[in-house]
Amino acid sequence: MNSNPDVKVDDTRIFIWVLIATSIAFVWVLLPFASPILWACILSVIFYPLHRRLVSLFRGSKNLAAVTTIVISLVILIIPLSFILTSLISETSDLYKRFESGEIRTSEYLDQITKAFPIAKEELAKYNISIDEIKQQLNSVISSGANIITKQSLKFGQNTLSFLLNLGLMLYLAYYLLRDGPKIINWIKIAFPMDDDRESHLFAKFSEVSRATVKGNLVVGLIQGGLGGFIFWVIGIQPAILWAAVMAITSLIPAVGTGLIWAPVAIYLLAIGDYIEGVGLIAFGVFVIGLVDNLLRPVLVGRDTKLPDYIVLFSTLGGIGLVGLQGFVVGPLIAALFFTLWNMFVLEFNPAGAKKIAIEDDVAEWEERAENNTPSEPPSGD
Repeated sequence: MNSNPDVKVDDTRIFIWVLIATSIAFVWVLLPFASPILWACILSVIFYPLHRRLVSLFRGSKNLAAVTTIVISLVILIIPLSFILTSLISETSDLYKRFESGEIRTSEYLDQITKAFPIAKEELAKYNISIDEIKQQLNSVISSGANIITKQSLKFGQNTLSFLLNLGLMLYLAYYLLRDGPKIINWIKIAFPMDDDRESHLFAKFSEVSRATVKGNLVVGLIQGGLGGFIFWVIGIQPAILWAAVMAITSLIPAVGTGLIWAPVAIYLLAIGDYIEGVGLIAFGVFVIGLVDNLLRPVLVGRDTKLPDYIVLFSTLGGIGLVGLQGFVVGPLIAALFFTLWNMFVLEFNPAGAKKIAIEDDVAEWEERAENNTPSEPPSGD
């Protein structure tokens, strides 16, 4: 056997390069399934506390506990969301038909607004902007938007098989992550060249942010969407189910959220003389829908992510712009890991500076584990 040190160094370098190459190739192979893999990880993190209790209930049977947890997650999350999505597609198609048949005419709505606010027409004329041009552009935008939504709805219907396949893959992977989660995490800790305490803290942060963003935004979105749909139904804005779903989605955007929908509607109602409905919608939007956002979101989302509101806003918008709707989780998750790593860096290499900028609270748990040299609980736990 060759004992030449240079040969051993070369052999190690070759092995590392082969390891890197195969790892990149493996990630490349999994890229088409990035979405179901991500949501399987998030689903397992959210429902792991339930799984752990079921393991005790079923006398240590991890397989039965994992299957039961998946079934419960289907009942709680996936089936209701699928029903809402189906209703949304139906209402969107109906709205598009109403635009196409001329039942809904945006030009009439614009005329009513300009009559109520004549000064707006005068101000637009100063910039050589005519109401007729706005009408044409508005009709074009709405028609194109409705057409795009309808096409996407049809595309979704045509891609039902693909959707069901991704759903099946997500549930299949979530089952194994629930059953073997602690083993997988321990293997990553051993394989990854980083201190165990740092790894434990990063896993814990991933778990906290995933649970906070998904559960928090889901609860806030459902409540705000439901309240928005209710008030639209009360004042006669149809289809209420469609607007409820749209407001549930826009509620993912911090700060503005559902106001993007109900505020323009309230302005229109005031413009056409429906003052009671307009003022009522504004009051309900600010003091009821807005109160839900101001009270629940900081408790359900901000407390666990430990991120400032402006960081949550920009990371959420950036995540959605980068990877679509699932970016409401990806964006804050990346932001939280970014700040956690930098806080660790400052705390370890510049502890005096850490006290000045008061970041030690964010990593107090990690610091305590490092000092006591005690192992952490699996991040998917309570």
